[in-house]
Amino acid sequence: MNIIKNEKLIKRNGRIGQWTSLAGLAVLAGGMYISFQKPELFSYSLAALLVGFLLTQVSMYYGNRFGRSPRPDEKLDAGLKGLPGDFVIFHYSTSVPHLVIGPAGVWILMPYHQKGHIIYTNNRWKMSGGGFLQNYLRIFGQEGLGRPDLDAEHHIAMLKKFLEKHSEGGTVPEIQAVMTFTNNEVELDPGDSPLMALKIKQLKEFFRNKAREKKLGSLELDRLNKIFQNS
Repeated sequence: MNIIKNEKLIKRNGRIGQWTSLAGLAVLAGGMYISFQKPELFSYSLAALLVGFLLTQVSMYYGNRFGRSPRPDEKLDAGLKGLPGDFVIFHYSTSVPHLVIGPAGVWILMPYHQKGHIIYTNNRWKMSGGGFLQNYLRIFGQEGLGRPDLDAEHHIAMLKKFLEKHSEGGTVPEIQAVMTFTNNEVELDPGDSPLMALKIKQLKEFFRNKAREKKLGSLELDRLNKIFQNS
């Protein structure tokens, strides 16, 4: 498998995560100082705490993706190591964050680091169980799942638009997305989810099985590789 990634963007966003983390801690500390030492300035203290909280959320977003190692792209690379050379994985170098193309087709990878019990119910992906502490961490220390279905639709639409623009009249292959959970301490209950969800350790075998269906031939793969690497 060939790996293509935007190292410059990864380093830049990693620094953003570091600086927003430090700024958030400084602002929170300032807010706490004001609340204890100058209670008459309560409104300033409250504003500082709010800004500090927002900065920590930004730093958590960037830190989870571009900061601490192994990063999502590194985990995906490790999980797919051993796939044949006609597979290519792109990180932050196309219109979607993580993309795999190969005989198995065109797949957008949507990595999630959450652990615990992940369930699809009532048309929503949710994290369940864990008691008070786990619920607290979901609010203040761990990103939620959001709306993977809407994220997938957005990514697919973006990539389709990109390919239509650069294909010069060529056909646009089917684009699919798969939720990929990179934490070994996760239990998945996908139910009737229309969106594929796999653990990282299942991903390589999944692509090997799909490759047997020969979704894309060598000529089409060459064409797509040229588009993604030269656009």
